[in-house]
Amino acid sequence: MAKQKITPAQNAANMHNANRGTNGVNRQYSQVQGNRGKQLNPTYKKEK
Repeated sequence: MAKQKITPAQNAANMHNANRGTNGVNRQYSQVQGNRGKQLNPTYKKEK
């Protein structure tokens, strides 16, 4: 399976799609949740 270019519209949709009920991984969703967790960490300090 060849990698395909993801359009901005597809990326925006993927950020909200957890792919529940499948054995696949949605990379954009995982990245969003990882960043969200980082920002919610009580010891997180914003970079200036």
